[in-house]
Amino acid sequence: MNINIPSIKKDLFVMLIFSVVILSMPMWLKPLGAGYPDLLQKFAIFGIFAVGYNVLFGLTGYLSFGHAAFLGVGSYTAVWSFKLLTMNVLPAILFSVILAGIAAAIIGFISLRRSGIYFSILTLAFAQMFYNMAYSVLTPITNGETGLQLSRSDPRIIDNMMAQAGASLPSPTLFGLEMSGYSGFYFCAVLLIIAFFISQRIFHSPFGMKLQAIKSNQTRMKYTGYNTRPYLLSAFVISGMYAGLAGALMAVTDPLAGAERMQWTASGEVVLMTILGGVGTLIGPLLGVGIIKYFENIFSAMNEQALLAAYSFMPDWLAKVMVTITSPFVGEGWHLTLGALFVVIVIFLPGGIMEGLGKIKNLFKSKKKDTFTEQIPPKLPEKAEPQKEVS
Repeated sequence: MNINIPSIKKDLFVMLIFSVVILSMPMWLKPLGAGYPDLLQKFAIFGIFAVGYNVLFGLTGYLSFGHAAFLGVGSYTAVWSFKLLTMNVLPAILFSVILAGIAAAIIGFISLRRSGIYFSILTLAFAQMFYNMAYSVLTPITNGETGLQLSRSDPRIIDNMMAQAGASLPSPTLFGLEMSGYSGFYFCAVLLIIAFFISQRIFHSPFGMKLQAIKSNQTRMKYTGYNTRPYLLSAFVISGMYAGLAGALMAVTDPLAGAERMQWTASGEVVLMTILGGVGTLIGPLLGVGIIKYFENIFSAMNEQALLAAYSFMPDWLAKVMVTITSPFVGEGWHLTLGALFVVIVIFLPGGIMEGLGKIKNLFKSKKKDTFTEQIPPKLPEKAEPQKEVS
């Protein structure tokens, strides 16, 4: 077996940088107003969701509009684990990932009989079915529109065997460490690092290369003797398990599960995140998550007073003009800013933000190369030696 040592070293270096960046988010996001725990948890949780979705969409090209179903399955499973067994988060996460994988296997087995737009419509239909069942049909399990919540009367069999139940409502813990605030963020951040590492291994494995070949030309893959359906189903199940993990972490940081997590808008959001950052790239979906969640939580909170403070260095009349121009794009109008950004990215950078970063990198490389070439003096032609006369 041939092992590419430089490639392994490069992957380990990328993982090291990625881990440092993720774990130091509270420090470098604080000047941007995004260093508080709730938003950091959202960055980590939706990062896991997008990284898993990219395994399917980025590698195979199959566009799913039904991944919100697995997000909801993960949330409901985690809350039921808290209610029936224990407030420890590890069993909740384990059960959520397993059940989301089972649901993904069932939906994928049926949906992958079609490709293209028909596959997308099938996944959307399944997601809506799950949403409607959670909202009305399965009310005894999901508690309908009210949502599934914890209560003091829950059995919690394992916890009650270890100690007597307290008077207050318990919260999710990791062996006594509460999953709220920065401790909750770092727990989600560690799982994001692990999820990213698994995704990196998939991308650079023979399995990932087969998925990319399917995306490139599935018909040719079939002619070479490969049955592509098992590979596609495996990618779909892995992606669904990532979504189940993200749904479980939503319940860990906020012990509540509602049918709204299964709406088609949640599936559309992860599609936007992946396309905005760069489909088929490792870092791209995470950049898309950061931009969308930052707009959703920071831009949406801006008002005219915040804009006046931002333009305070300008003359009063110019500041008022700038506030008038930019106010429709913040606050309740943050979707307008996000929509304009998305249009620009799709038109000018079809490969997402990662394509733009790649072009900037190549531009600097070409300038550096031109500068280096100019500094090298031209090589002068050698003088021809006079020929000796032969006597």
